[in-house]
Amino acid sequence: MKDLKKLFQLILPYKKFAVGNIVFNFLGTIFSVVSIALLIPFLDILFDKTKEVNTLPTFSLSLQTILSFFKYYLTQIKLEYGAQVAILYVGIFILVAILMKNFFTYGALYIITPLRQYIIRDYRNKFYDKLLRLPVSYFNTERKGDLISRFTNDITQVEWSVLMALESIFKEPVTVLTFLTSLFIVNTKLTLIVFLVLPLAGMIIAGIGKVLRRESKIRQSMLGNIITQLEESIGGMRIIKAFNNEGAMRARMVDHNNNLTIISIKNNRLHDASSPLSEVFGVTAVVILLFFGGRMVLSQQMEASAFIFYLGMFSQVISPAKALSNANNLVKRGSASLDRIEEILNAEESITNKSNPIVLKEFKKEIEFRNVSFKYKDEYVLRNINLKIEKGKTIALVGPSGSGKSTLADLIPRFYDVTEGEVLIDGVNVKDYEMHSMRSLMGIVTQESLLFNDSIANNIAFGMPDKSEQEIIKAASVANALEFIEQADTGFETNIGERGSKLSGGQRQRLSIARAVLKNPDILILDEATSALDTSSERLVQDALDNLMHLRTSIVIAHRLTTIQNADIIIVLSNGEIKQHGTHAELLASPGIYRELYLMQG
Repeated sequence: MKDLKKLFQLILPYKKFAVGNIVFNFLGTIFSVVSIALLIPFLDILFDKTKEVNTLPTFSLSLQTILSFFKYYLTQIKLEYGAQVAILYVGIFILVAILMKNFFTYGALYIITPLRQYIIRDYRNKFYDKLLRLPVSYFNTERKGDLISRFTNDITQVEWSVLMALESIFKEPVTVLTFLTSLFIVNTKLTLIVFLVLPLAGMIIAGIGKVLRRESKIRQSMLGNIITQLEESIGGMRIIKAFNNEGAMRARMVDHNNNLTIISIKNNRLHDASSPLSEVFGVTAVVILLFFGGRMVLSQQMEASAFIFYLGMFSQVISPAKALSNANNLVKRGSASLDRIEEILNAEESITNKSNPIVLKEFKKEIEFRNVSFKYKDEYVLRNINLKIEKGKTIALVGPSGSGKSTLADLIPRFYDVTEGEVLIDGVNVKDYEMHSMRSLMGIVTQESLLFNDSIANNIAFGMPDKSEQEIIKAASVANALEFIEQADTGFETNIGERGSKLSGGQRQRLSIARAVLKNPDILILDEATSALDTSSERLVQDALDNLMHLRTSIVIAHRLTTIQNADIIIVLSNGEIKQHGTHAELLASPGIYRELYLMQG
C-alpha cells in the first residue's frame, strides 16, 4: 500500500493523463465484453437454439436487456433472410466491437505515454537540482559512482518497472471489475465459487513482491559499487599501470561482478515465478468452473451457450489478473530504486539561506574570523581562529599539509559552516547573507583546474552568460592565455575535452585564472594555484595571478613560499591553530615554523 501511495504521488501533477487513460480503458473493456456477449446469439443460431423474441423489450441499462434487444433484431433478420445472413450480421457486429475495443486500448496507451516520460523527466531534474543544492561536505562522504548509479540505473529502473506497471495499474483493475460485474450478472453462484481461490493466490504473490523489493535494493547498491570502481579505474589508469596493480583491480571487479550476478539471478527467478504461479491459480479456477458449471448445464440450471459465454468472460479475467500480479512485483522491484533516489532527494541541506537574507552588493571593509573552530566529524580541523583580512590586502596562508589552510578559506564562501564562532564580512555573519550575492563577489582559483567539456570561451565565461566576446578576449589576455588560444584550431571555440584534457596543466590553470579575471571579484581565493606546475608554466601563471590580484583582497594558500613573499601578512597554521603571523621579513627573522619551511625549500 505504501508503494502504491508513492506511485500516486508521482502521478498527481499529471492526473489528467491518468483520468483519460482510465476512461479509455473502461470503454475498451465495455467493447471487449460486448464482443464476447455476441457469442451467445451466434452459438444459439449455430445450434438452432435461438429463442425467438418477437416483442421489442423495454429499455433498461443491463446486459440482459441489451442482449434481448439484439435477439429481437436478430430474430427479425433470421425470419426474413435466413440463419446464414443472421450469422453474418453477428460476425460483423463482433468485428466492429473488436475494432472499437482496440481503438480505445491504443488510445489509453497513447495518453499514458507522456505521463511516464514526464515523471522520469521530473525525477532527473529534481535529482540534479538537489545535487546542486547539497553542501560540499556531502560529496566528501558519498561515492561518486554510487551517485551516478542512482541518477542513471535507479531512475531507469523506476521507468521500466514502476512506470511500466502504471499501464497495468490503470487498465487491469478496470478490466477485472468490469468482467467480474458481468460474471456476477450472468451467474452469481458460479462467481462466488471462483472467489474462494483468489485470496490464496494473492497472499503468495504478495510474499514474492516483498522479497523482490529487498533483493532489488541490494542489487542496485552492488551496481553502484561496480560503477564506482569503473569510474576510479578510468580516472586512475596511469597509477594502476605504473604500480602494476591490474591484477588486484581486476580481481576486485570480478568479485563485485560475481556478487551482482548472484543477486540478479535470484531476483530474476523470483520475478519469473510470479507469472506461472498466477497461471496455475487461473487454470485451477477454470477447472473448478468446468466442474460446477458443467453440473449446472446438465441439470438445466444454465444454458450451454450462456456457460460458454461465462467461460469466455472468465478467460478475459485471468490475463489482467496475471498482469496485476506482475505489476505488483514490478512496483516492489522498482520501489527499491525509488527509495535510493529519495535518499538523495531527502538528504539534509545543511547550508541554506536564512529567511529574508541580506543581499551583499559590495565588499567595503574587512573579513573577520572570530573565535572560529571547525570539525568535519569528531576531530577539530581548526581551533580558535581569530583573524582580520582588510579590504585590498593580500593574506597568505602557509603551513604543513593538513594544517587547515584550505578549510579556513572554504569557510568564507560558506562551502562549510563553522562549528563554533563566526565568520563576518563587513561586520555581518556570512550566514545572514544571501549566498548567491555573497559568492558573486568572490573568485576562486584552485590547484586542480576545474574545467568543463566545452569550448574555451564558454569555460572562461562560465556562470557569466552576459559577458561579451571582447571582455572574454581581454580576460584571456590578462591571464597570459591569449597566445595559446589563438594557436588552437578554432580559437576560442576550441573544445578542451573532459576536464580540459586537451590542454597542458599550465594552459588549464591560465583558463581558470581568465575565468576569475572575467568575474572581476572583490575577494580572491587562490588555493595552491601554482603548486602543480613546472617552472616555465609557473612563471606565466604567477604573472597572470599578479595581474589578477592587483587592487583586490586576496587570500593565497601556498606551499612554495617564494610565491607569497610580497604578501601584506602571512598566517602560519599548524594543527588547525595560528602559530605565527607577520610579513615575510618578520617571520624569517624569528625562529619558528615559517623559517623552518623556508630553509627546507632552499
